[in-house]
Amino acid sequence: MTQNYHSIIEKSLFVLVVLIVVVASIGGMVQILPLFKREIAIEVVDAGRPYTPLELLGFGIYKREGCYGCHSQQVRTLRDEVERYGHYSISAESQYDFPFVWGSKRTGPDLARIGEKYSDDWHIEHLHDPRSVVPESIMPGYSFMLKTLLNLEDLRRKMEILQSLGVLILIQI
Repeated sequence: MTQNYHSIIEKSLFVLVVLIVVVASIGGMVQILPLFKREIAIEVVDAGRPYTPLELLGFGIYKREGCYGCHSQQVRTLRDEVERYGHYSISAESQYDFPFVWGSKRTGPDLARIGEKYSDDWHIEHLHDPRSVVPESIMPGYSFMLKTLLNLEDLRRKMEILQSLGVLILIQI
């Protein structure tokens, strides 16, 4: 009896294709549908908090300058990466990133934990003249950012727009 069903499936291309689509669809739904419930898809951790206005401003600069083209913000679960960058990234850490900018190309180092690794002075110097702290760096300098003052009124307007779009902000300005 089983041999009979098997031969029917093998001989009919239409039946075979329909069964492949059905099985692949079931497998896809089992993997994808649970992710639509946010509380299932995102682990709750201390790092999962809305950004402050200053952090959102920095995130905007990161996107505007195209930093995600050379840097990732995702420490993968590979042992070498965890040893170099620290604990691997989880989705809750970037749940407030719109759009997601984890990236997959790494010309430069991963930036997920780089802020904790070096001092503020190191970061300022690195943005001003990258080769002064990392001689082999091919990153362009961003010294113009040291001369540009923040426009707080512009920042306030950006925060109001982001809030109207549903982006959570930690501190009201």
